[in-house]
Amino acid sequence: MKKKYLKTAMVIAVLLLSIIPLQAGKLSPSENLNFKSQQMTIEQVFDEISTQLKCDVFYSENLLDAQKMVRLPRLQMTLDETLQFILTDKYTYTLEKNAIVIAARSLISSKKITGTVRDENGEPLPGVTILVKGTTTGSTTDANGNYTLIVPKLGMKLIFSFIGMQTQEITVTKEEINIVMKMDVNEMNEVVVTGYQVIDKKKSTSAISSVKAKDVMIAGAMSIDQMLQGRIPDMMMMTNSGEVGVAPKIRIRGTSTLVGNREPLWVVDGIIVQDPVPINPEELNDPDYINRIGNAIAGLNPRDIDRIDVLKDASATAIYGVKAANGVIVITTKKGQIGRPVVNYDFSATYRRRPRYTDRNIHLMNSKQRVEFSKDLVEKHNVFSSDVNLIGYEGLVHDLYNGTLTHAQFTEEVAKLESTNTDWFDLLTEDTFSHQHTISLSGGNEEIRYYSSIGYSIDNDVIKGNKYERYTAALNVDASVSPKITTSLNLNANIGKRKYSEESVNPIDYAYTTSRTIPALDDQGRYIYYKRQYAYQQLYDYNILNELDNSYSHQDNSAVSLTANFRYKATNWLSFQAIFSYSTSNTEQENYLGDRTWYAACLRKSEYGEVSGKGEAIYNEMPYGGELKKTYTRNNAYTGRLQADISKYFGADNQHNITANLGYEVSSSKYAGFSRTDRGYYADRGKQFTMINLDDFPHYKAWMQYNLPSVSDNLTNMISGYASVSYSYKNYFTLNANTRVDGSNQFGSRSNEKLLPVWSVSGSYNISEHTRMDNPWVSNMALRLSYGYQGNMLSGQSPELIMKKLPFNTHYNELASEVSVYPNPDLRWERTGSFNVGLDFSLFKDILQVNTSYYYKHTKDAFLTKKISSVNGRGEYVINSGTIDNQGFSIDATITPISNDNFRWTLSTSFSKVYNEMNTLPGVDEYELNDFLSGTALTKGHAVGTFWSYKFIGLNPRNGGPIFNDMQDRKQELVGLSKYDTYTMVLTPSGQRDPKAQGSITNSLRYKSFRLNFILNYSLGSKIRLFGLYDDGLNFDPEKNVNYEMVNRWRNPGDEKRTDIPNIINSSNPESLAYLQHWSFAESRNNIQIIAENAWTMYDQSDHRVVSGNYLKCTNISFSYDFPIQKLEKWGISMLTASLSTTNLFDIKSKRLKGQTPIQSGFSETQLSERPTWSFSLSVSF
Repeated sequence: MKKKYLKTAMVIAVLLLSIIPLQAGKLSPSENLNFKSQQMTIEQVFDEISTQLKCDVFYSENLLDAQKMVRLPRLQMTLDETLQFILTDKYTYTLEKNAIVIAARSLISSKKITGTVRDENGEPLPGVTILVKGTTTGSTTDANGNYTLIVPKLGMKLIFSFIGMQTQEITVTKEEINIVMKMDVNEMNEVVVTGYQVIDKKKSTSAISSVKAKDVMIAGAMSIDQMLQGRIPDMMMMTNSGEVGVAPKIRIRGTSTLVGNREPLWVVDGIIVQDPVPINPEELNDPDYINRIGNAIAGLNPRDIDRIDVLKDASATAIYGVKAANGVIVITTKKGQIGRPVVNYDFSATYRRRPRYTDRNIHLMNSKQRVEFSKDLVEKHNVFSSDVNLIGYEGLVHDLYNGTLTHAQFTEEVAKLESTNTDWFDLLTEDTFSHQHTISLSGGNEEIRYYSSIGYSIDNDVIKGNKYERYTAALNVDASVSPKITTSLNLNANIGKRKYSEESVNPIDYAYTTSRTIPALDDQGRYIYYKRQYAYQQLYDYNILNELDNSYSHQDNSAVSLTANFRYKATNWLSFQAIFSYSTSNTEQENYLGDRTWYAACLRKSEYGEVSGKGEAIYNEMPYGGELKKTYTRNNAYTGRLQADISKYFGADNQHNITANLGYEVSSSKYAGFSRTDRGYYADRGKQFTMINLDDFPHYKAWMQYNLPSVSDNLTNMISGYASVSYSYKNYFTLNANTRVDGSNQFGSRSNEKLLPVWSVSGSYNISEHTRMDNPWVSNMALRLSYGYQGNMLSGQSPELIMKKLPFNTHYNELASEVSVYPNPDLRWERTGSFNVGLDFSLFKDILQVNTSYYYKHTKDAFLTKKISSVNGRGEYVINSGTIDNQGFSIDATITPISNDNFRWTLSTSFSKVYNEMNTLPGVDEYELNDFLSGTALTKGHAVGTFWSYKFIGLNPRNGGPIFNDMQDRKQELVGLSKYDTYTMVLTPSGQRDPKAQGSITNSLRYKSFRLNFILNYSLGSKIRLFGLYDDGLNFDPEKNVNYEMVNRWRNPGDEKRTDIPNIINSSNPESLAYLQHWSFAESRNNIQIIAENAWTMYDQSDHRVVSGNYLKCTNISFSYDFPIQKLEKWGISMLTASLSTTNLFDIKSKRLKGQTPIQSGFSETQLSERPTWSFSLSVSF
């Protein structure tokens, strides 16, 4: 009876399908369904399918209990997922145009197939679709990755598919089939995350680059920003020190401000995060500044990060308002997934190699060469200035002439000097081992999902005693309270401890610049001291090892952030969310210089152990103990946000879609700081201060009177409203508009200046999908356009006069006040208009994927500092008068020449270039000579960061002295000119310190369970100075070492044909006068600016000593092996991966960079170069 009824129904169905006009296309198993409730009868489910897909569902009521209640796993499912869930293994379905026919499954020769599907990390994959090829029979995996499927017979083929994973086709040869699905690199970025929205990448109209954290992970790196160099188009990264814990400088699409902060905005899980300590923009923008404090994400464990999205154009950043003028980096942390609890442990151990004199990046004289150089100076009767400390060979000559040494003793001591060869790098640095550990727990079900982790890392620097230690904890919980309500809670906490050498003691600079003839230890390993000069005839014992033993710089950080998110889904197209986030951080910085240090002796005016001199005659500013400086910074911040999200489809085929996000946000950030410096402190005696009779030490008393603690309190409140609206027609094109209005008391006093709308309009056009390209070699092609208007405001400015209340003034016998911030009511916003166009395409079935972008940014009313007369009470003023242009392009390409089950080869490259130019003439006397030479002066028609140099012509063939084109023969043209006009006429622009282009080449090879990856980073367009040869003119301090280049200096006529290193023409030579003082000193009385000090410093700062900073660097090579899961399951292990990797293995750079790396700029103290590392890492899941 049932079979007869079923046959009758099927006949009727076929007849209906043949005579009823179709209103919809052919049904597909992948059709999307949206259910209003998870609890429904089977009949109600069929009714929903019929309504939404405009089709009929035919089934036998005697065969299938349509009134049975079922609970759907989720509200959004595909047609195949829904039917497979309801029909289980007893029924099958057939799609016939606009009808679904359900029938009993034939079990005559069928086989029951079971198995488990996991990802590459060994974690189960729920929701994987398994389909019997050539049929509509299929199944999906459950929360534990398990599946059951009935197939007609062995030999059939199963298709396993999952979003973001490579589809696999397996032939059925047994009844249990376990599968490991691999990530499909073509699918991993189906969405982009902006912090306020999650956008389908096909509908994205903005310039956004996205990477998975695991794809850029570098073993041994403590922070995610250290892993992004060359990986993000349009993002430039500069590092000027290889020390551990140092934050790099990041520039996204050039420099849009002249005196404001140029760093991008960091966002973690939708909330803006702030630096632990507010650093003045002038310091941050200084190309020689080393940020050892850390940036906003220094405490975030990279192992807790899921993905990074970099927002680059105005369309992407407008929703963040004025704070996003320099771009936004959005970090999304890991979330829990449906499935059984998974415990994962990540471990890495890293070996870091110290510098050695034999390294090709070090080009210094040994002891014998340094003595030979000194002999040459003495033979030429070199005259040293009175502030030079006569030690080494020069000291021995001095003692010989004074009769302190006999000639035999002199000869013996010189021989000792020549063989001393003190290895400063061995004494001050060491090879080190570092390690990192992270253990995480994740899992969940339909109602609640969780991810938690704890981590510990210690990064030991090659500089002895320097290290960075960090503890982290993270908890992310997502809960579905009901079909309409979801909540999430994110908690992040970290503790960091940094130890560096005290800032006045730079071990690396000392190793590079100190003569190897100076001994450090005697035969018993005791310190050997030499006299270092502090001031005229004030010499005190010095040994760098003693200084390091008795001084330090410590920094302790702790931070906690909590974010709660409540989301209510009112309808299928409208939802509301409320977000509240609170964070607090504490930073304590402590610098100490003990009583045994040379610094303490200089203040005490006596050696350690000697009785401190008393009275007015002795300028004793620290009679006992050492100096302790402590700085405390506390930051409390909160953000509250209310947002409505709309996503409405309409039209006959739901071809129209409108999405909108409307929100209101309030935020507050308060930095409270306290800093003080105290003397008389004994760190090694119970951390106590000594009592000092101030009357005995009047100079110390005077210092105490003016040494007052500093207290700071900086509160910033902001209120904002924002909106984003998009319209999409199918996936053909999308139009978008964003706007945000920020209000804060830091802005102009007039109402039209308090609020500045930041806005953008943009669009995308999917050319290939719209035109239905029937081209075998074009897989996808899309065009993006955007234009936006951004603003920026400089902190520390106020439209009103701000007075600072001072304590009681004993001189005036009353309470005092002073001006803290002068009013600047006319200061307006910096305004930047940005245009972006991008073309993305893929060829040959996605074998080649290319993303390209071009942008142009024009900033007007840029902030500039203008010098004014001090009679106004201040020496400078911030005004709106700058104009900056930035333009550039980027290309990001990925090609996969080979891809099959056993072998995959992927080659990626990116290239980004930026052109930056300032188009405003600054104040004529705004910058001094050194500002031009160092690159901090802003000059019209040149890039920000352009430095200038003297024009070197060559060497004088008669005496080997340097010759310059310094307008001495045309000095009348310089009379009456301003500093700006003089220096831009006499000097020549040498280039910019920041690179013009950066990029990377990434190669990935996978063979079965083996993976080999290498990354090459390159940087182009920057210029740097070579290390100076005449840092103090011809006053070669015997304490200092000399660059090996001086061996090839000019010595005899004719040498100018083989060398460009000048001769040493000291004051005993009659021709030295022309070189010892520049001619402009004598002409300054004729209203000519002073152009230089002497010829020797001119040579060091000449264009001849400028070289290319271009480099190609092997950033990382890694080799990994995934152990077979089948052999691990008996131990309860679901995944085990072991890796070997190395970083900074080699670089290719200018041949002229002898003894110097591209990150050692030559403008300031020598810093540690990037050190090569070798790491072993292990990742295991249970």
